[in-house]
Amino acid sequence: MDPATLVGIAIAFGSLFAMITLEGSSLHSILLPAPMILVFGATIAVGIAGGTIRDAISAFKAVPAAFIGKTTPPQQVIDQVVGLAEKARSSGLLALEQEADNVADPFLRGALQNIADGTDGDELRILLEDELATATKESRNAAKFFTSLGGYAPTVGIIGTVVSLTHVLENLDTPSTLGPMIAAAFVATLWGLLTANFLWLPIGSRLKRLSDIEVERMTLLLEGALAVQAGSQPRLLGERLRAMVPAPTSARAGKPGKAGKPGKAGKPGKGPKADKADTSLPKAA
Repeated sequence: MDPATLVGIAIAFGSLFAMITLEGSSLHSILLPAPMILVFGATIAVGIAGGTIRDAISAFKAVPAAFIGKTTPPQQVIDQVVGLAEKARSSGLLALEQEADNVADPFLRGALQNIADGTDGDELRILLEDELATATKESRNAAKFFTSLGGYAPTVGIIGTVVSLTHVLENLDTPSTLGPMIAAAFVATLWGLLTANFLWLPIGSRLKRLSDIEVERMTLLLEGALAVQAGSQPRLLGERLRAMVPAPTSARAGKPGKAGKPGKAGKPGKGPKADKADTSLPKAA
C-alpha cells in the first residue's frame, strides 16, 4: 500500500483547518450545506455529462486504488521473469504451462499459456501489445474523468457565488444581514477551489501515475515473455530488463566496482596490477 494520496490530502485539509483556527474563525463558517451540495453535486453531474455512464462507473470504481493502490517493485517482476527463463531452459517451453497455473496476473498467465501452445513470436507480441493498450486506455479514462472534475469545480463554485449574491441584492433593505450573507456567498467559490485542488486533481494525477507504473510493469512482462520464448539466457535477460527500469534500480545494477575508484591527492587509484607496471621506469641499456 502506498499512502501518498491519503497523507497528502490529510495534510492539505489539516493546513486549511489550522489556518481557519489560527485566524480565530470557525469551521462552521465554511461547512454550509447549500454551497457544498451545489459544488459536489453539480461538478460530478457535469463530469458524467461530459462522458458516458460507463466511464463514470469505471472512474468511481478506481477511486479505492487511488488511495490504497499497491505497486509492484520492478525488481520483483524481473526476478519472476528470470525464474521463468531458467525454468524454460531447464525443462522446456511446455513446462511454462504448469507455471501459468500458479501465476495470479492474467496478463502474464495468458502470455505463458500462449508460449506453451507454440504461438508465433510476432503474433504473441501483437496480442500482448493489444492487451497492454486496452488496459492503458481504461485506466487513463478514469484519470481523465477526475481531472475534468478538477476543471469544472471552480466554475461551479463561481456559479454558486453568483446565485448567492443575487439573493444578497434582494435583501439590501436589511443591512444588518448583508455581511453574513456575502460571506456565505463566497463559500461556494471556496469549495469549488478546494475540491478541485484538494480532491479531484490529486486523484486524477494519482490514477495517471498508477497507470504509468502498471504500463511499465506490463512492458517488462511483455519483453520478458518474448525473450523467454526466444530462449534468451536468464542472466542476460535480467540485465536487459534492469536496463529498462529507471533509477535507482538501474543505477545500483550499474554501480562501478572498487577497481575504478580514484586515489587520494593525485595518487594512483587501486586499479589492476598492470597499472603499477606502467608507472615504473625502463631499465638502462
